[in-house]
Amino acid sequence: MTGERLLPGRGAVVVGGGSGIGRAVAELLAAQGAGVIVNSRSENAVHEVAGAIEHAGGRAAAVAGSAADEKVADRLIDRCVAEFGSIDILVNCAAVAESPRSSILDITVAEWRSLLDAHLTTAFNTCRAAAPRMVAQRGGAIVNTGSFAYLGDYGGTGYPAGKGAVTSLTLALAAELKEHGVRANVVCPGARTRLSTGADYEEQIRELHRRGMLDEMTMHGALDAPPPEYAAAVYLYLASSAAAAVTGEVLIAAGGFVGKFARPTPTPLGFRDHNESPPWEVDDLARMIGG
Repeated sequence: MTGERLLPGRGAVVVGGGSGIGRAVAELLAAQGAGVIVNSRSENAVHEVAGAIEHAGGRAAAVAGSAADEKVADRLIDRCVAEFGSIDILVNCAAVAESPRSSILDITVAEWRSLLDAHLTTAFNTCRAAAPRMVAQRGGAIVNTGSFAYLGDYGGTGYPAGKGAVTSLTLALAAELKEHGVRANVVCPGARTRLSTGADYEEQIRELHRRGMLDEMTMHGALDAPPPEYAAAVYLYLASSAAAAVTGEVLIAAGGFVGKFARPTPTPLGFRDHNESPPWEVDDLARMIGG
């Protein structure tokens, strides 16, 4: 494929394309031949990115607004079809940082809802708008952005919950849409963006290490995050025909490191036939579960 553009004639929507990883993805998809709808809540940002893509010889259009609003999400997909003839690629990169040291002990309901909207509702709205079009054309690629934070190691509430829910939603979409030729995958990126820079962020990472939540290697990796272009390459791969057989994967893209999370599977701890045996006693469960 060297020397050939990977996405000629494709139509793409990049939510959160006004900065950081989203911008890097939008520019890379356009450089590979896709027409890109660049979305962000910032009017100035989307026009700047779309203008930069066009200046470089690519095709782009700007649509500002939060895709947590279903009308904005619908407009993104409609605009992509109108401008470029189809919606072949949907990338969700929008994100809102949780306040440093936020926890279940002090987060407000309004903050919780805002974080879920920014991550989960945005992904749901755009996938809901794009999936029927992709099914009708018998093909498409959805790439949603997750986070290592879903494991809980970084603390917080709404951010890890939202990212974990995005991952589960994507796995469900992958299973449902596979028969229609539509793929859905997750990227958990490690990159230097507005969410991972600044004194507050650095102090939060060091504090998590002091509390024993992050190990030494993870702390240093978080404080020395690579440029977003490294993560963007994985999004491009998933959007392209090179990943035609890849769906339902949760990938890691952090600088030169690429990996994936294994699909969780149950580990048997004990079994007895409920038709012949009573419920487990607490002592039995303690031996099996608590060691």
